[in-house]
Amino acid sequence: MTSSPVADTAASVVALVGNPRRNSRTRELTEYLASRLVDSLGLPAAALGVIDLAEFGGAVLDGGPAVDEALTTVTSASVLAVATPVYKASYTGLLKSFLDRLGGGALSGVAAVPVTVAGAPIHRLVADVHLRPLLVELGASTPTRAFAVEEGVLADPASVVEEWLRTEAPTLAKLLRPSDGAELAVAR
Repeated sequence: MTSSPVADTAASVVALVGNPRRNSRTRELTEYLASRLVDSLGLPAAALGVIDLAEFGGAVLDGGPAVDEALTTVTSASVLAVATPVYKASYTGLLKSFLDRLGGGALSGVAAVPVTVAGAPIHRLVADVHLRPLLVELGASTPTRAFAVEEGVLADPASVVEEWLRTEAPTLAKLLRPSDGAELAVAR
């Protein structure tokens, strides 16, 4: 795993970044969004994990221990922010190759948030038209609006992130509330 594995906590927020460039603006945005989501949900900082697929390179296709660890982190997340820049009106091949390593239903019990960074307004639809169906196919629930922004927001994303959190974090918080004191409300 690239940056920060999630500590053993009851709930976790994982940022999965599918930009093929290391330390991309997509990663910066998604890590910021996930960090603020951890804060909004009242989780400890250790509940945040970041997986930057650019750091795996060809290993995403070939597999290996680091990729397996990343897959385990993704499938055990409570909330998974899946981020991609929009390439050719879709998500990146790197992200798709990683997600193709998961079996059907592997994201069952995971609340996923599609996150896209688009170069033009028309490409903001990619989050809902392409990425959301892929996540649902893998078994994730997608109970919130997608977080779809244009590149111009990247210089100062705070207001857009805070507005999204204001309307969407309560939905995620309800899912993470313990139903009987022991298990997450999101079925695992």
